[in-house]
Amino acid sequence: MTLPIATLPPRHVLLAVAVMAVWGTNFVVIKSALEHLPPLFFATLRFALVVVPAAFFLRRPNVPWRELAAYGVLIGAGQFGLLYMAIDGRISPGLASLVVQTQVFFTIGLVMFIDGERLKPFQYAALGLAVAGLATIGWHTDGTTTIPGLVLVLLAALSWSLGNLVARCAGRVDMLAYVVWGSMFSAPPLLAMSLLVEGWPAIARGFVEADVWTWLAVAWQSVGNSLFGYAAWGWLLARYPAASVSPMALLVPVFGIAASAFWLGEDLPVWKLTAAALVLGGLAVNLFWPMLARRSS
Repeated sequence: MTLPIATLPPRHVLLAVAVMAVWGTNFVVIKSALEHLPPLFFATLRFALVVVPAAFFLRRPNVPWRELAAYGVLIGAGQFGLLYMAIDGRISPGLASLVVQTQVFFTIGLVMFIDGERLKPFQYAALGLAVAGLATIGWHTDGTTTIPGLVLVLLAALSWSLGNLVARCAGRVDMLAYVVWGSMFSAPPLLAMSLLVEGWPAIARGFVEADVWTWLAVAWQSVGNSLFGYAAWGWLLARYPAASVSPMALLVPVFGIAASAFWLGEDLPVWKLTAAALVLGGLAVNLFWPMLARRSS
């Protein structure tokens, strides 16, 4: 029996791994920029730089403006606004990269609610493993993990899943262009929230204190994480079945936890490794069980 990833040639496997490395280590990059910039204003800059200048080179996808607006608000103000706030002293980047992957289960639950479907036995098992992992994290709140941080990341995952449902309505479109034009609706609400919650003095202080590494982190969020990441991932999904590409997404929290341990010195006690194994195990069961069942039938 061969794994789905075997259908990709080595150079395209390396491309997929590179995307996962960018998306996984990105959580550490976020943490470094938050040393100087307020989280909501940092998110504002990220999405503003996604729109300009990329929107001048990419044709707007043929979807209604209301869908682009909904996607932009859910992903920008919802997913990343909440995620940045969580990483700003409320949860470690490594654990954030793991917990946010629960968007898979939120997406499944929302789709089943909309379509009137019921969970299958393997999905109950997958969800049970993930919940056990989250409970392990919640039980061990310490200097790197807090209940508010965990809740914020779970809400970010929920916003991500809602954004997935909106994108699902778009059908087969250029996902990079979709992300760029959707980002046009991310920056304004993020800026309004930043001014309301963080205030202009904090924003101005962030500008003054920001160094070259801070601005490189902002650029990396826009160019590396958004433009390169979505362009490469969309390119792979356009050429190979989703079952051949999507398993690579399990590497995101692996890179996230490893990068947080290496660059930030995050401790990896047994409980964190156990929680990671449980959540990743749940994601793996949900992903691989249907493929294994089809192959054995």
